[in-house]
Amino acid sequence: MVRLVLILGDQLSLDLASLRAADKEHDIIVMAEVASEATYVRHHPKKIAFIFSSMRKFAAALKTDGWKVLYSQLDDTQNAGSIPAELLRRAQESGAKEVIATRPGEWRLIEALEGTPLQVYLLEDDRFLATHAEFEAWAEGRKALRMEYFYRDMRRKTGLLMEDGKPAQGQWNFDHDNRKAAPKDVSYSGPLSFEPDAITKDVLDLVAASFGDHFGTLENFNFATTRAEALQALEHFITHALLRFGDFQDAMLSENKFLYHAVISPYLNAGLLGPLEICQAAEKAHKDGHAPINAVEGFIRQIIGWREYVRGIYFLEGPDYTRRNALGHHRDLPTLYWGAETKMHCLSKSVAQTRDEAYAHHIQRLMVTGNFALLSGINPEQVHEWYLEVYADAFEWVEAPNTIGMSQFADGGIIASKPYVSSGAYINRMSDYCKSCHYAVKDKTGETACPFNVLYWDFLIRHEDRFLNNPRMGNMYRTWNRMDETHRATVLQDAAIFLEKLDAGEAV
Repeated sequence: MVRLVLILGDQLSLDLASLRAADKEHDIIVMAEVASEATYVRHHPKKIAFIFSSMRKFAAALKTDGWKVLYSQLDDTQNAGSIPAELLRRAQESGAKEVIATRPGEWRLIEALEGTPLQVYLLEDDRFLATHAEFEAWAEGRKALRMEYFYRDMRRKTGLLMEDGKPAQGQWNFDHDNRKAAPKDVSYSGPLSFEPDAITKDVLDLVAASFGDHFGTLENFNFATTRAEALQALEHFITHALLRFGDFQDAMLSENKFLYHAVISPYLNAGLLGPLEICQAAEKAHKDGHAPINAVEGFIRQIIGWREYVRGIYFLEGPDYTRRNALGHHRDLPTLYWGAETKMHCLSKSVAQTRDEAYAHHIQRLMVTGNFALLSGINPEQVHEWYLEVYADAFEWVEAPNTIGMSQFADGGIIASKPYVSSGAYINRMSDYCKSCHYAVKDKTGETACPFNVLYWDFLIRHEDRFLNNPRMGNMYRTWNRMDETHRATVLQDAAIFLEKLDAGEAV
């Protein structure tokens, strides 16, 4: 009996559970560029182009390997517009009654497939290192689900950076070595760029015509769109940037978008690269003497620690996770997130980079755009949708916990033990943004004061009942209480004035 084998745009791996379970002689692979997946949130045009181009090339590789592939381009006149509708169309054409698929990374799509009037078998996505059952077993009975302890178990499981059952050089974590301020000069030319070929150029034209009103530009599209190119990008990073990645992974520069970052997360999350092969390449660089332990450990932790952990949280917490709002924040997302004028240089540069590259590194996301949203009391679901839309590596299983939990504390502390908030001092320490800003980072009150400075204290006072007794935040409240009463009143008044301007749509 013929079966349909569904492959999604973030499942572009030959080592896919559904491919292993399929019969090349009889089964039919279904792949489709559909409007519903490009518009359920208004994804960045570069993100759509990256996925569509990579899908087309992956489908071609499958055909070369002897698979029968039914591929629907977005502009095909018979395209049914959604994944379930495309499955029904292909089932009617082929006579298939069953579908095998690797479980999607979004509850939304899982529920859509389960509601399709076909027999759909969803197989575990074993491209990840921790199964759902393993994560659930790890989480059971724990008072706090902290990533660090999960990460140590993943190190033991994989053997990465382990020596005789113990962590290499006697430490699990070298994060204290990875917080250097922005360097004056960066010796790395940036991630490897790829010139669009004929297939990618056709996709770029299609995306421009279909989604030209989405936030983001298609100019200078340079993503890898095949596994071979993604492997080149990985090798380029390991050879030329990993050496200094650790030192400056938290740093930000106005005129350098990438510093020493790999920018391979889109390839990893789409399936062009696997997590273990990436980590093994980094570990080999360390063993060969080409990269220090702090850089390699920090890089590996992001993949087998953080990435695996947030996926576990997403599926453990269930479909309502993206609607959590523990702090009761309801302010609408300001237009500055869509490129409207702002006098805050750090936000202006981070949003402009996002618009141009569909990329920003983790500190820009967490401590600039995320920090501002949290301090300002912006609705976390709107913040979540923005991150999901604008970044090429954003798929809900990885993006939502990072936003709802880590960035916005909207899950009430499942992921983070305290909210990630800071005044302008942190941004000034880790970047050169403040040197070119309209505001003065050292001013604590007044019209020239950095908005982060007054919003920081305003946030703490708004949520004093929740955080006063948090052992990691008590010192902040003691500092506030030592301030002059008049100064405290001025800080809160300045914050209120700023937020009124933000609500009024003024350029802040």
